[in-house]
Amino acid sequence: MSNPNPLQTRLLQRIDEPLARYAVLDRYYRGQQPLAFLAPEARTALGDRFGRIASNLPRLAVTSIAERLRVTGFSGVDVWSDWLRNDLDQLAPVAHREALLLGPSYVIVWAGPDGRPQVSIESAHQMSVILDPGTRRIVAACKRWTTDTTTEATIFEADTITRLRANTTGATTAGFDTVAVLDNPLGQVPVVRLANTDRILGDPVSEIDDLIPLVDALNKSLHDMMTGSEFFARPRRWATGVELVEEPVVDDEGNPVLDEDGDPEMTEVNPYPEENRMMIAEQAEAKFGQLEAASLSGYETSVKVLLEQIMAVSALPAHYVGITSANPASADAMRAAEAALTARAESKQALFGRAWEQVARLIVAVRDGADPAEVQASVVWADPSTRSVAAEADAVVKLHQAGLLPATYALKRLGYDDTEIAEIRAARRIEALDTAGTDLAALVP
Repeated sequence: MSNPNPLQTRLLQRIDEPLARYAVLDRYYRGQQPLAFLAPEARTALGDRFGRIASNLPRLAVTSIAERLRVTGFSGVDVWSDWLRNDLDQLAPVAHREALLLGPSYVIVWAGPDGRPQVSIESAHQMSVILDPGTRRIVAACKRWTTDTTTEATIFEADTITRLRANTTGATTAGFDTVAVLDNPLGQVPVVRLANTDRILGDPVSEIDDLIPLVDALNKSLHDMMTGSEFFARPRRWATGVELVEEPVVDDEGNPVLDEDGDPEMTEVNPYPEENRMMIAEQAEAKFGQLEAASLSGYETSVKVLLEQIMAVSALPAHYVGITSANPASADAMRAAEAALTARAESKQALFGRAWEQVARLIVAVRDGADPAEVQASVVWADPSTRSVAAEADAVVKLHQAGLLPATYALKRLGYDDTEIAEIRAARRIEALDTAGTDLAALVP
């Protein structure tokens, strides 16, 4: 068993450090967080009467931004075929959701068994990196995962790739042996981090960190409303002048419970069961009545106040969180309401764009043997706003007719990728030749 070097130990420890925080964020994303702000006395009184109740707005806050982050191509480099071959058209949105939820997500670029670029999306649960404090670039990275019988780890450095293995599951920093050491011809760590942060220093943050206390308060109000509907909103009946009925106390098996003298213990119970629709009394002085039902309007006000705070923090528009009016909003009004959410998505495009450009450089480096530092790449994003296809097409056509946009760029604005644009241009050339009466077969020698 090899002795771990300080860098290896540091990287492995960094994987475990945020796991408790990640577990909390995962629970909120799944809507399985425990109920907060509930007094111990109330918890005892309610017992298991209610199950879990949660309004899963944290997932909505993450997915509403992630669904607006769509990579449609790259300029400066031809990597779209490698992008599609690695299923990044489907996996890149997963990386965005992971980064928005946990703070970071990771991408590893290496050569596959066939020598072509292999790109994998990695979770922060299994990855850690060390940054150069001067340049803030990754100088080392680690991935650790568990199989049925072993714990595997890989250390990525600028000059070497080291494979480690521990012959036990759940190993953290100790027990690893070096399995293989590979040279890294790229000259830089083949790991890219998507970091959800708007600060220069500090760790990446979750998009739902600010929402957690507000969502806890919202769920508490919803729980109180359900409790009120169970105990107070349904009118309660009362009776006076009616003699209570005695019944023997029984244990869990249905046997009578005896007192110290050996006599059955008795308890007084309501003579009218809850499900009884008719109440009859022999006593002439007996009276029956009904308490006034409790109003739940106060809970509605509380929920609205909390939803307004959640909207302010998350940039979610009112119609996303279920606040609607009798008159449906127009399409323009809905787009205006989503302006803050669109602006937040645009900021994430700028934030994650640099990471995807680095991924494109590494793809070219693995495929062509180029220096990734010399590769120029720029990512192309789809428009994050929710304009209709007709409105978008109308705007792009007007810009093209005015000579402000070339046809190729106009097609990209409409969401077509490089492969589809090449096919469209080829089809247009064939149609033009056919319209001109050109015999295409005669052109072939």
